Amino acid sequence: MSDQIEHDFRQVNTADVSTQFLSNSSIEVIDSFKPTVDFKHVLFDFDGTLSLVREGWVEIMVPMMVGYLSETGTEESPALLSEICSEFVMELTGKQTIYQMIRLAEEVKKRGGTPLEPLAYKADYSNRLMKQIESRREKLRSGEMPPTEAVVPGSLELLNCLRERDVQMYLASGTDEQYVREEVELLQLGDYFGRHVYGAQEDYKSFSKAQVIQNILADNNVDGATLLGFGDGYVEIQNVRDVGGTAIAVASDETGRSGKPDEWKRERLIAAGSHAVVPDYQDARQLIEWLWNSGQE
Repeated sequence: MSDQIEHDFRQVNTADVSTQFLSNSSIEVIDSFKPTVDFKHVLFDFDGTLSLVREGWVEIMVPMMVGYLSETGTEESPALLSEICSEFVMELTGKQTIYQMIRLAEEVKKRGGTPLEPLAYKADYSNRLMKQIESRREKLRSGEMPPTEAVVPGSLELLNCLRERDVQMYLASGTDEQYVREEVELLQLGDYFGRHVYGAQEDYKSFSKAQVIQNILADNNVDGATLLGFGDGYVEIQNVRDVGGTAIAVASDETGRSGKPDEWKRERLIAAGSHAVVPDYQDARQLIEWLWNSGQE
């Protein structure tokens, strides 16, 4: 069962760790890291790492939580509650959504309220989010919005570069698997991942990204060093690193798509132990060349 539990953030790198950019690129390498193996399996997180379908989810989750906390009669202002909720929501990003709702229940109880079951909070949040993003999903469904407008810039080039390397690709998301599978198809990414799409289950203890990784290694009888991972949350970064794999942090600016890293994500993911950071995949081909060939230089 230990592999099914998503562990809390732990700091691997300190704030003064050295970094350098690959020549003429947005690829920031941590602590002079150089890949030295041929990767066989590549694991992706979904939301914020490939998909932008759920961009804006924080602006749905935090106000909902503030509403529930305000109902406890707390004297804290909405602004202060928003700050408190934003902090723990972002701290838990990368875990399954249910963990943020478990924390909400704890915060309600702490203020003398009677919390709902975390699954009830999750259902409320999911309903609110789906209302917010349904038009986006419908535009993708109808073809009015091309998939390239709803993915992290450069995603398709990256996936095609990986396909050229003949690696097996996997998706593991903290979002409910039903929605992940739907949105993979809306973004026309199904051919890249096939049946290897995994997401959160109602019984949250029956799923974890760590377990997906263990299954990849066991099913293919491969060493963890041959695993490459991409993610914008600390969970997948640390899970990949824990088995000896190479972890690429995606500090994506989901709203602005500026081509510059989201600084909060960047600092958090460097601290989590990522081997390199990218803001998106604008330099996808250079990134793949470095990952596969830097050890031969």
